[in-house]
Amino acid sequence: MKKIRLTALSAALLAAFAAPSAMAQSNEELLKELKALRARVEELEKKVATQPAAAPAEPKWGMTPEQVQEFNRIAVKTEALEDVIESQGFKGLKVSGFIEPVFIYNQRQDRAGFQFLNQQGDGYYYDTSFMGSATLDLLKETEGGTLWHLTLTPNRGVGAGIDGLSIIQEASVSVPLGSLQTRLIAGQIPDWSGYEYQQPTLNPFTTHNLLYDFTLPFGYTGVGLDIKEGKWWVRTALANVNATIRNAGEKSPVWAFRVDYAKGEFNGWGFASLVGKSPNFNTGNNTMAYLAELDGYFIRGDWTLQGQVSVGKQKDGAITPAADGSWRDSQWAGISGLAGYMFTPRLQGLVRADYIKNDKNGGGLYTYNGYTSFDEETGAPVYGNDDRNGIGPDLNGDVNRGANRYALSLGLKYAFDKATTMKLEYRLDGADRRVFYDVTDGTYKKNNSLLGASMVVAF
Repeated sequence: MKKIRLTALSAALLAAFAAPSAMAQSNEELLKELKALRARVEELEKKVATQPAAAPAEPKWGMTPEQVQEFNRIAVKTEALEDVIESQGFKGLKVSGFIEPVFIYNQRQDRAGFQFLNQQGDGYYYDTSFMGSATLDLLKETEGGTLWHLTLTPNRGVGAGIDGLSIIQEASVSVPLGSLQTRLIAGQIPDWSGYEYQQPTLNPFTTHNLLYDFTLPFGYTGVGLDIKEGKWWVRTALANVNATIRNAGEKSPVWAFRVDYAKGEFNGWGFASLVGKSPNFNTGNNTMAYLAELDGYFIRGDWTLQGQVSVGKQKDGAITPAADGSWRDSQWAGISGLAGYMFTPRLQGLVRADYIKNDKNGGGLYTYNGYTSFDEETGAPVYGNDDRNGIGPDLNGDVNRGANRYALSLGLKYAFDKATTMKLEYRLDGADRRVFYDVTDGTYKKNNSLLGASMVVAF
């Protein structure tokens, strides 16, 4: 490299001396200078030639040979493990779940204690609902984008709510129709109405609001479509509602529909409806029902606001029959609102208020009827009501007027860690009629107090 530089320097100097400006010098002087320059160049070239050649740089490894060997061994084991996972069906499989031990105190029922996986034989009441559950959730996605979803919830899930026996909360498939945004859905699917979720991991309170408990279906068994487009999400299905099988004469499915619009990450709204024949315990078979609800949410800073309005009607669904013994229609309207405030990043204060207008024909809500019977000898009606949930008429008053219901809940939710949430709730339920049975003195009251606490641990 030095030799190249010297030769280039010589050429540059020769060119410079050969320039027209050098013509002013005498030929003799110019020849002397050239000889001196040549001698200097030759001297420098000899010095460069006598220096030892630099040894080529040895290649440097990113890892030692032992590390390379270990890396190759890990790569082989990883590829083998991937093959085993795929061959055993574990590829694309997600497993999650939670448990929720609950403590409940009920004033009018004069009882207090823990409920966890309690049998559905106790009935579906606002103080039992879906509370105290344990859930295992399996979600599998194939390479083609098909989703297979199985959720197991013994005693406190959708299946148990339908027949009192099934542990199936959800068993569904979702098949893409040319696009992952448009899917065919089929199987048993939990209801999608309202702002509140069934899962305690998503529900801020321990109990559920009145509209959730008494005006909405448990779930659907059928087939439908799931479509997402930008900020819009549409779900619709033809299905049996609150039933996995049909009795003789039951042929018509319901049409269930929901549309959601997410205006932004922190606000949006949804609308859900149901039209079709639904279970009716007055008649023993399905009768026509119409449900519609509008819900929304708004989150800003530490504040969370959610709300819902619902209306519904069911043929022959009223609790009190007409004078001639024929069943009358039930009809209701309700509203629910929730507000939450984050006192700290872990502690949230909550308040929820619900109201259902249900005074027509002795009351009666969605599938909540069948309390009135008829004397076998005289055929006279034997009036009844749901005196634990507070649905129906005051049996010591006007049986043709149902109770209008309300509930007010105050709560705290504390995130102990990423997997554990603790909840505390005081709830006051009331009505404008004496419809809550007090087991301590055998009388009916207009209100009832409930204290609930729960711990949700998820993975």
